[in-house]
Amino acid sequence: MTERDWRIFREDYNISYKGSRIPRPMRNWAESKLTTELLKAVERAGYKKPSPIQMASIPLGLQQRDVIGVAETGSGKTAAFVLPMLNYITRLPPLSEENEAEGPYAVVMVPTRELAQQIEDETVKFAHYLGIKVVSIVGGQSIEEQGFRIRQGCEVVIATPGRLLDCLERRYCVMNQCNYVVLDEADRMIDMGFGPQVDEELDEKKIYRTTYMFSATMPPAVERLARNYLRNPAIVTIGTVGKATDLITQHVFMVKESGKMFKLQRFLDELGDKTAIVFINSRKRVDTVTKNLDKSGYRVTTLHGGKSQEQREISLEGFRTKKYNVLVASDVAGRGIDIPDVAHVINYDMPNKLEAYIHRIGRTGRAGKTGVATTFLTLQDTEVFYDLTQMLIQSNSHVPPELARHEASNLKPGSIPGRPPRRNDIVFTH
Repeated sequence: MTERDWRIFREDYNISYKGSRIPRPMRNWAESKLTTELLKAVERAGYKKPSPIQMASIPLGLQQRDVIGVAETGSGKTAAFVLPMLNYITRLPPLSEENEAEGPYAVVMVPTRELAQQIEDETVKFAHYLGIKVVSIVGGQSIEEQGFRIRQGCEVVIATPGRLLDCLERRYCVMNQCNYVVLDEADRMIDMGFGPQVDEELDEKKIYRTTYMFSATMPPAVERLARNYLRNPAIVTIGTVGKATDLITQHVFMVKESGKMFKLQRFLDELGDKTAIVFINSRKRVDTVTKNLDKSGYRVTTLHGGKSQEQREISLEGFRTKKYNVLVASDVAGRGIDIPDVAHVINYDMPNKLEAYIHRIGRTGRAGKTGVATTFLTLQDTEVFYDLTQMLIQSNSHVPPELARHEASNLKPGSIPGRPPRRNDIVFTH
């Protein structure tokens, strides 16, 4: 292919890069340079053709480059970091009695237990054929038992940061040979302040490592921080940053708080044999809405951070098997969790940041399928009116007249009313 052909190829798949010495994307699995065993595992897993994020980032991972990957939810990000990681591990000495107590070769950190378990399942799918052991360590389960499993030797640890730090502090786990680090949902992880803590732990060991960061959104402030502890990162973007996939039809309704439940039930009545996730901002309100729907005869289950690990797993499994067709959830379910065929996402409450909105609605319209996202907006949500309006316009979605007319929709947060913002404006906030 000529340089022009490659440019057209990247445009066709919406692939863009920032950084130096970027390798060409792979066009198929045969071009990937993965080991023969891994390619067999890919075939057994039914992965016919790599997705754009896999095409772009696997060649970078195989060069052990630091990578920031930004791609819409449901785009195959997990395999994009798992496959280069496993390929790297196959080139290291097998774990033995001499080195198994030195800790894992790679660690994957994620913000929620559910996402950790989902990534564990995906990693095991490939690692099983290579004899690579994978252990997940998350809250809600015995830390002693998890520590014991790590001490017995495993190449990959998948963890929520709080539990990983607990394990490190109690010396259940050490990181003496961990030189491959992945942060999935990296913007959320850095917001939570966990990335740098674990990074410091690894820095103490003076380990030269490869770092991967993946997310569907990467706000500029987070990207700047990410660059601080990545070496000359290659940034891969699929599509437009901060934009939902075109497969999702977005509807926004201006409502009063008192009218939400009636409107919600109207949408749930139209579900038929399909499934919906209803997002609510607080645990208490999740429980209240769930009780109201349950009393009204809907097949409903619930998911939030106040539930035990066992309760959360039972809820998710019941929703996946369609024992329940409505999941009422907090933002615990908003990131990374892959539940096939969710037809409708309903934001009963609008989140206070557009990034959370993008992640939530990304639970539908996954893996090439279409979906619907409906959001109830009240006058309490004015802080996100501007960003939401801009996003609806960009994605050619209908903007309700009441939203379009509202002053907050036409004034960028931080700008000064009465004149357009100027380039050198300094905005003082209390």
